[in-house]
Amino acid sequence: MQTLDDFAPLAARYDGFIVDLWGVVHDGVAPYPGAPDCLARLRGMGRRVVLLSNAPRRVDVVREGLRAMGVADDLYDGIMTSGEYTRGLLHGRTDPWFAGLGRRMFHIGAPKDFNLFEGLDLEQVTDPASADFILNTGPDQERGENDPAPYLLVLAACAAHGLKMICANPDMEVIRGGRRLICAGLLASLYEQKGGEVRWIGKPYPEVYGPVLDMLAMPRGRVLAVGDALATDMRGARGAGVDGCWVLGGIHQEMIGDDADLARAEARAAGLTPVATVPGFRWS
Repeated sequence: MQTLDDFAPLAARYDGFIVDLWGVVHDGVAPYPGAPDCLARLRGMGRRVVLLSNAPRRVDVVREGLRAMGVADDLYDGIMTSGEYTRGLLHGRTDPWFAGLGRRMFHIGAPKDFNLFEGLDLEQVTDPASADFILNTGPDQERGENDPAPYLLVLAACAAHGLKMICANPDMEVIRGGRRLICAGLLASLYEQKGGEVRWIGKPYPEVYGPVLDMLAMPRGRVLAVGDALATDMRGARGAGVDGCWVLGGIHQEMIGDDADLARAEARAAGLTPVATVPGFRWS
């Protein structure tokens, strides 16, 4: 695993890049310094860039958020989100697991995530006793975004009724503007501990990489995945059969900082071998 000071040396080694958003391009509020420039330089070299996010929202919503931050459409070739992929599975019902779910949905999540299922042939219910399944997109502001405790009673009620859960964001936590918040993945993990069945959609699970690799349209040996989380981005890269570059300035910043030896030890302990680490997604 190389320890690099910036991203430029990797640009010549690959033709396609799968780039994480939260923790790499932005912190949920604003782009990281140098990240838009890094995207622009890759595109200027003729490299293909697809953004892959565990956001439990549709691609159009994420694109609008990027525009609002000043990340223009021409800085990348495509976007895929765990939310968009989840919607496709709910709509198509060709996957056997989804085909057997039923139509009455109990949603755990914020109103901002309603776009994931709006327009689908689903009935949103407010009582787990009348639901066929759970769609988990994460915490909401009413119950709080810092502590899973307020969600334990509703998770227990869902488990008591044997509801299957769709987790539309496997992330356990995220840093938003310097604040550490819980994500849907943590609630799904707690649900599994209660005996509930969960279908995880997004990184690190290989299926979400399918449309991304289709958009890149090149051999996997020429593709590099760039992300800040070992458990999702780097493990997902390995599962997809592509190399990974670990950005240390995201979710692991507090624990690792710029300590290359500690980063190497953490990757080894996780059974992962990123090709390189960089402090941040910046060109130089």
